[in-house]
Amino acid sequence: MRRALCPAENLYVAQRSRAVLSCVLDGPVDTAALTAAFDAVTAEQPTLLTRIVPDGDGHALETLPAAERPRLRLRTGGEEVYGEELNSPLPVGGPLTRAVLVSDPVEQRHTLVLSVDHVITDGHSGIALLNALWDRYRELVDGAGTPHPPAAELPAPISALLPPSDADETAKYLRRRVEQIGGHPAELVPYDVKSTHDVKSTHAAKSTYDMRSTDTEPEHTHRIEVQRLLLGTEPTARLRARARAEGVSVHALVSAVMLLAARRRLDGTGPRALRCVSPVDLRSRLTPPVPASVMVAAVTMHLQTRTVATDTDVLELAREVGDEVRQFLDRGEQFQELRIMESAPLHPTLHLGTVIVTNMGAVSGPRLPAGTYLTDVRLVPAREHYFPHLGRSPVMACVTSFDGRLAIEFPHHTACFSRRFMRELRAEVHASLLALAKAGEED
Repeated sequence: MRRALCPAENLYVAQRSRAVLSCVLDGPVDTAALTAAFDAVTAEQPTLLTRIVPDGDGHALETLPAAERPRLRLRTGGEEVYGEELNSPLPVGGPLTRAVLVSDPVEQRHTLVLSVDHVITDGHSGIALLNALWDRYRELVDGAGTPHPPAAELPAPISALLPPSDADETAKYLRRRVEQIGGHPAELVPYDVKSTHDVKSTHAAKSTYDMRSTDTEPEHTHRIEVQRLLLGTEPTARLRARARAEGVSVHALVSAVMLLAARRRLDGTGPRALRCVSPVDLRSRLTPPVPASVMVAAVTMHLQTRTVATDTDVLELAREVGDEVRQFLDRGEQFQELRIMESAPLHPTLHLGTVIVTNMGAVSGPRLPAGTYLTDVRLVPAREHYFPHLGRSPVMACVTSFDGRLAIEFPHHTACFSRRFMRELRAEVHASLLALAKAGEED
């Protein structure tokens, strides 16, 4: 099978970015059953059996030869393997997914790491794939597995499912967006790592899973790492209650906290025009809706500019952020944003923000057979290209609530932002969210 990529999908090819999902398990894992489950799930999703090939001026998805299709890899090791996987790109021209099961020497703790190219996935479909894999595994272990027929063709790109539009209206929308970004140049967060002119990366990564890396490693070990903020179920519930009481979403609260944290890392204390980028899910907003099980990239971007000082009220800022996103959706502009994405190479700041705050919402993690216990689930985006020589960039927060616990992942490259910088950012965001949750409890 072969399908040309749409203009929006073609943009992801150059970005070389992945969704990296992982889960940690205690107890026995039947590796033969998990291997069979991975083979079955990928066989049912033809997108997972493709590679990216040149196609005219763009690219296309093309089915891999049988010998090159992805297979579950088994490794022995510990938490350090997560960092290695995070820093291991998917091969150019090869499979668009990779699954690795890492087991400790006594095989009572396991970590599954699943990497999927963003050309064919978004956060929702990535989580659906992880859950489907473990659903199939549970069925096989319980002896209840039934074959599912593979899809007959590759799914259509999301851009082909958008409602009808007028080309003149889209052109007018693009002109307005270009004027918008021209009127408010992007304020970016300066890197704190100064000697970035001769940076080299390595795949020999230490553990980024528990963040115990030191601050004093030499330049040649620069790599992708992640700082993580994790709230318990009670603080998460209190934060949600506070958001409801204030008439805002948790996403708006987190976005406001991130904007304030970014402002405090810029010069001065007065008002500055900062940009917030929010990926917007299109699956539920199409008619008919596109299930999360369909492996396609189904997101667009929303960019807004807010005036932020170091002492801006976080709740007022959250209301502004939430109101702007709501109005954007009410106007149906999420569809126009996807249509103009192909213009991003001509207007590189079209979706350039001071902060990027994703919004996966509340989701459930995998369900496992009796005797095996899920202890952690993560979703982290990773890119292959970082630009330390530019001296500044947005700061990203990947927000997901798995089984009632709010998690925020802060991916970064150590040639740009140091571990100390990101730990301090995480600590500030953590303290701000806990203060909001505590105030809500007192009220």
